Amino acid sequence: MKIAITGATGFVGSRLVQHLQAEGHQLLIFSRDAARARRVFPQAAFPTLEVVEYSPTEAGAWQSAIAGCDGVVNLAGESIAEGRWTLERKQKILESRQLGTRRLVEAIAQAQPRPSVLVNASAIGYYGTSETASFDEASPAGEDFLAQVCQAWEGEALRVKESGVRLVIFRTGIVLGLGGAVAKMIPPFKLFAGGPIGSGRQWFSWIHREDLVALIRQALTQSDLEGVFNATAPYPVRMAEFCQAMGEVLHRPSWLPVPGFALEVLLGDAAQVILEGQQVLPKRMLEQGFQYRYPLVKQALEEVVHEHP
Repeated sequence: MKIAITGATGFVGSRLVQHLQAEGHQLLIFSRDAARARRVFPQAAFPTLEVVEYSPTEAGAWQSAIAGCDGVVNLAGESIAEGRWTLERKQKILESRQLGTRRLVEAIAQAQPRPSVLVNASAIGYYGTSETASFDEASPAGEDFLAQVCQAWEGEALRVKESGVRLVIFRTGIVLGLGGAVAKMIPPFKLFAGGPIGSGRQWFSWIHREDLVALIRQALTQSDLEGVFNATAPYPVRMAEFCQAMGEVLHRPSWLPVPGFALEVLLGDAAQVILEGQQVLPKRMLEQGFQYRYPLVKQALEEVVHEHP
């Protein structure tokens, strides 16, 4: 297949590119910084990969490059975990997803020949937060900022169906792998300063990066896979259980809690995601019979820590 990818240099996208390259696919990478993308994916290691520079929220000549692609994977979006949610950052978080997806869907609609599938990222933030409720794909949307972002994001992606293109949306949990959120948590544990964040009772819905990449690859090739899927592991855990597993894997105690107010000082409104959490279940993926490599959090963390000595 010829596959176009946005967000390819990110934590998930870079691993997806490695897998697709190994499988022999032809890859078209859209990047705001083409020079950086070429450094991340050097020609010698990625001979079938082409980089196109683009402005994701603006229409432009880049849109014509979609023609001839068999599939599109849209992972682009401003990070929600880097710093406080000022009004300016909230606007960037929303527009990077809403307008970025709109421009991509426009490109797909105009393409001749047209891709057959769009795999679009979303997030479990769609459901809002709760310490008591559990959510599956049929659950209604929440009302907070992230829920509004996810609704706008998915709303733009849904328009691709008007062009007869199959759409798969993955509402993704916290991704565990070499880098990302776990990389920031390992150093405190190694210094005997790790422990539950906030109350420890909040839910932590997660997925190992390898399982998420496998889901995306399956969505590209399985023609009967369509609609919204929760990209989470089948066994979410409370934050205290997650931190206990982290301590056991690192052979460190997990007794020094991080108070919620400290996280709020650091992250502002973004702390809500970690302090409140949600229990999200991958009902539709389990019905499909997807086999998780890492269904249990301790098993997933053991693999991550092994890769992060």
